[in-house]
Amino acid sequence: MTEPSDRVEEPSTFVDSESVGPGADHQNNVRVEEFKVSGDTLLEKFQELIHEGNIRRILIKTQSGQTLLEIPLTAGIVGGVIGVALFPILATVAAIGAIVTRLTLVVEKET
Repeated sequence: MTEPSDRVEEPSTFVDSESVGPGADHQNNVRVEEFKVSGDTLLEKFQELIHEGNIRRILIKTQSGQTLLEIPLTAGIVGGVIGVALFPILATVAAIGAIVTRLTLVVEKET
């Protein structure tokens, strides 16, 4: 049995807004990236993505593809507001990372 690594894999998928789904705003181009992460690095990668600032939505999925958490984000969240506004979400993400060993982060970014 192999141990899950602590490294984050490079994004594996890029999709235009036409393929994102029914909830997508087709006026803006949206790119979807998927990151395979271990439970240990989930919170770190999540915070890194939030600080990029052009994220519309993040989904956390199990290795089998089941969605555990879907987090819509607004462009207005910046700086110190991130800690206060997202604290309950960060706590939830940390709890998921402690329970599940292999996860996929699906990130919708505005291009």
